[in-house]
Amino acid sequence: MLQSTAIVDISWLGYSCFEITGKRTKIITDPYSDEIGLKLLPLEADIVTISHPHPGHSNSQVIGGNPRVINRPGEYEINGTFITGLDSFHDNSGGKIRGKNIIYIIEIDGLTICHLGDLGHILSDQQIEDMGGIDILLIPVGDANSLDAVTAAQVIRQLEPKIVIPMHYMTPGLNKELDGIDRFLKEIGSGKIEPRLKLRISEKGLSESTETILLERRASLSQ
Repeated sequence: MLQSTAIVDISWLGYSCFEITGKRTKIITDPYSDEIGLKLLPLEADIVTISHPHPGHSNSQVIGGNPRVINRPGEYEINGTFITGLDSFHDNSGGKIRGKNIIYIIEIDGLTICHLGDLGHILSDQQIEDMGGIDILLIPVGDANSLDAVTAAQVIRQLEPKIVIPMHYMTPGLNKELDGIDRFLKEIGSGKIEPRLKLRISEKGLSESTETILLERRASLSQ
């Protein structure tokens, strides 16, 4: 009997926070505190990844389910999901201004997802080699202490992922000074993209060329 292809669901909860749900594992990335102007849903997870210890990215204590919290570089295996944390910087000055940032490579149900956290610079050749092939790239695009639209487009060209999902840009209620999504879409030569409630994807659903997908911020449990 043929085995069915595993499906992964990706929902955006605002800012740099995503819920990634596979067959056996649920992951929350960079959960934020209320001080950024958004309120996080009541959530449970098996794994929480923290890219750096700022309040907008490290509120792991609000996530239920007794998750494994990953906040350091290294290699991890949890419930058949493989996660690699790679050192990077929160600025383009080697961390001298805003310190370090962790890039996470998440291998789940046949897909390789990369969450860049608050990356603040283009990638080195060594970092690109260490990251390997990326299927889905979660990338900051709104400037204000991370990548702006121009540099985000450069990083996308460096990695050539199958799917790009922007994050860390201005949305209603957010009290951060960030660029809106339009500047990034213009930079990559894209017209208006209709946001989706979530991305449901399998390994077989990937295309050969890079596709940009916008996700609508999930603000209720019913979405």
